[in-house]
Amino acid sequence: MNASLATAFDATATFWRPLRTEDVPAVAALERESHVAPWTPGNFTDALAAGYSMTVGEAASAIVAYGVLLLAPGEAQLLNLTVASSARRRGLGRTLLRRFLADARQRGAAQCFLEVRVSNAAAIALYAAEAFVPVARRIAYYPPGASGEREDALVMRRALAAN
Repeated sequence: MNASLATAFDATATFWRPLRTEDVPAVAALERESHVAPWTPGNFTDALAAGYSMTVGEAASAIVAYGVLLLAPGEAQLLNLTVASSARRRGLGRTLLRRFLADARQRGAAQCFLEVRVSNAAAIALYAAEAFVPVARRIAYYPPGASGEREDALVMRRALAAN
């Protein structure tokens, strides 16, 4: 994200739209900046080809958030939800999460699952505030990070009430 966007960013001015093939390089770059074990451009391309629900948020002509949701009969799984570091704490993650949950509910999902690094306190707090509850812990699930140690994944679930 450019410096002018970081200082002038307005979360209400974010435009949400489906992720397109031409977005993959920008999304993959943001992914590398945001994650210890990032998805590759191929992962995003494969998810597009498989028909996953993929959304980006744009502000000032830059992608500031994106997410990937897998919809299956009766359930959904949030696979990726990322907000640019300079756009965090402004409601974009919550907005995108709620958009995905509404879409999953409309498509008949009764529940939504996700996995999150146990060290990602901000994400865990967001998910808990949005009624996700821990249901399992996957030991040493994520590849080694800066510490050289593998990290556990917290599996969380939210029931989706029918409209």
